[in-house]
Amino acid sequence: MSIVLPEEEVAGICAELIRFDTSNFANNEGPGERAAAEYVATLISDSGLAPELYESSPGRANVVTRVEGSDPSLPALVVHGHLDVVPALKHEWSVDPFGAEQKDGLIWGRGAVDMKDMDAMILSVMRSMGRDARKPKRDIIFAFFADEEAGGTYGARWSVDNRPELFEGATEAISEVGGFSTEINGKRAYLLQTAEKGLAWLRLTAHGRAGHGSQINTDNAVTRLAAAVTRIGAHPWPIEYTATTRQFLEGVSEMTGVEFDESNPQTLLDKLGTVSRFVGATLQNTANPTFLAGGYKANVIPGTAEAMIDVRTLPGRHEQVLEQIRDLAGAGVEVSTIHNDVSLETPFTGNLVDAMVESLNAEDPEATVLPYTLSGGTDNKSLSRLGITGYGFAPLQLPPDLDFTGMFHGVDERVPVESLKFGARVLDRLLSNY
Repeated sequence: MSIVLPEEEVAGICAELIRFDTSNFANNEGPGERAAAEYVATLISDSGLAPELYESSPGRANVVTRVEGSDPSLPALVVHGHLDVVPALKHEWSVDPFGAEQKDGLIWGRGAVDMKDMDAMILSVMRSMGRDARKPKRDIIFAFFADEEAGGTYGARWSVDNRPELFEGATEAISEVGGFSTEINGKRAYLLQTAEKGLAWLRLTAHGRAGHGSQINTDNAVTRLAAAVTRIGAHPWPIEYTATTRQFLEGVSEMTGVEFDESNPQTLLDKLGTVSRFVGATLQNTANPTFLAGGYKANVIPGTAEAMIDVRTLPGRHEQVLEQIRDLAGAGVEVSTIHNDVSLETPFTGNLVDAMVESLNAEDPEATVLPYTLSGGTDNKSLSRLGITGYGFAPLQLPPDLDFTGMFHGVDERVPVESLKFGARVLDRLLSNY
């Protein structure tokens, strides 16, 4: 019987996952994850493992399986990904976003970066364990969630609240978004995610006096909302350094020889290339207006108008930021919460961190591994409700000219096949030895 290594099937699994349109339009709208989840469950079953597929709502499917470890005294590890993707407008893409076209050594399609690439790496390693009856040291809980792109209401959060027994005994987790490489001063560095910002999706509702568009109206809801949105969107949030970001910038300073000047971090950010935008957003709180709605006819002044704000907060700053936004919104504008979730930060130390670093260095001995903060959020937020400490570790060795971080939720997502193979080897080493 021939042995199939994880790196030999990871690209094929990634392509098949991309071909499932699992677009998440939020509010429980979209095709759902069921078809992709059934494919994942089949891959698990075919490798001799026992998946559990369950729905939180019709079509919103999650898949979980546990591989028993050899040492029951060790705490379990959760290795998880999400099956949904953000929508893609086909006319904006140079390829079919759900075609999984392969060209120039890359797989193209929605989810190639976020995060069906990591799903494929997880599945390829898990299948290898199942086929070969290889036992890891500790129990590993493999989970594929729905709805991450809308906050996990039908995925990780639902699972934690309704099926906590699935994660019994787990103390740590790994998922997106970390472990990928970037070039700093001509040297390769891998960014391991040990922190992520908190989030709040807010709705602003302005009230005023409805009336005819030809009349003088000093109580105009649209005017009031526009002023509030402008104040919030233009607010200059100060630069602040969390422990993780400070350690990251100190590491960049050591690699480049450029002094870390707290009053001007841009000199170091400039050394990061395209990753600078990704990291730059973690130096301060942010509040970005993302949606406006009001009125229904050109000559009618509406009585209400609405906006949505995407707020991302540094660890320890969440309530302070929300209070500031309420003040900026001003009188006559209600601020309500659509979705709210915690920030996370854990030290760049410990056995799991050491194991992740060692697994990367085994494949790339000369590389540096640095901790960093993610400006977005992951399903690790939901797992933290069970006391599980989460890290971002989807290992990819990337070409230095590929704007990987710029493709998250972007157009023409693509991932190199060789990067997937590298990731499968690293992940296999980590899960076999930790």
